[in-house]
Amino acid sequence: MKKVVITGAADGIGKATAIACVEAGFFVIAADKDRLGLQHLQKILPFHRLETHLADFSCASVYQSFIGALYDKFNHRTLHALVNNPGLYHGKSVYEYRDGEMEKDWAINLKSLVSLSRDFARRERSSASLNESGRALRSIVNLTSVVAEPASMDALYVAAKAGVIGTTKANAWNFAPYVRVNAVAPGLVRNISVDDRIPDCRGAEYARQEIPREPITPDGIADVVMFLLSDQSRHLNGRVIAVDNGACPR
Repeated sequence: MKKVVITGAADGIGKATAIACVEAGFFVIAADKDRLGLQHLQKILPFHRLETHLADFSCASVYQSFIGALYDKFNHRTLHALVNNPGLYHGKSVYEYRDGEMEKDWAINLKSLVSLSRDFARRERSSASLNESGRALRSIVNLTSVVAEPASMDALYVAAKAGVIGTTKANAWNFAPYVRVNAVAPGLVRNISVDDRIPDCRGAEYARQEIPREPITPDGIADVVMFLLSDQSRHLNGRVIAVDNGACPR
């Protein structure tokens, strides 16, 4: 059974992805600092297909040791995929940030992703092999945002998510040929915990530009993550897929 690690798995996109992965036959290793969210995940998913870890990825000691512990402490011999779903969004001007908040943003939204990806690729590169056609058998999917390029008022969030795009493209080279690295850039996602932090003017502008009009939900983002984890995306590497109903055309 293929094993996938999902960070930020207790809510929103991470939770929807965890459910989709289990339905697709994966064994899910779900990590989050939200204890209640993880407990709910345990209630709705089969216990033999899920392993949960209470982890605060704003702490360097956590994100620097997490992947290694999965192999050395929890005895996972190999991992098939890593879904980096970091998520901290304040929706405020850079003038309003305190130094401690800035450091926490960088850690959760970018630093943890860099560290987890490196450690995953290092472990799997040493043990993984290519299939007969030279196809990579491991995959990393990073969650970024469509605001990483056109930007928004939250400069720290934008900077971190732009860094995720750069890291995705760089690591597609760094980890080749054994690990593919791609990213999903959601637009305005409904029914997630940060809904109330999106400024009304920004939300209205995104909604005005969306064609089609069907609201984007966590399930819709999870569908694209699943595509990138699947063999159907085997020719994609270093790609960023926007899921935004066309609201931020390039």
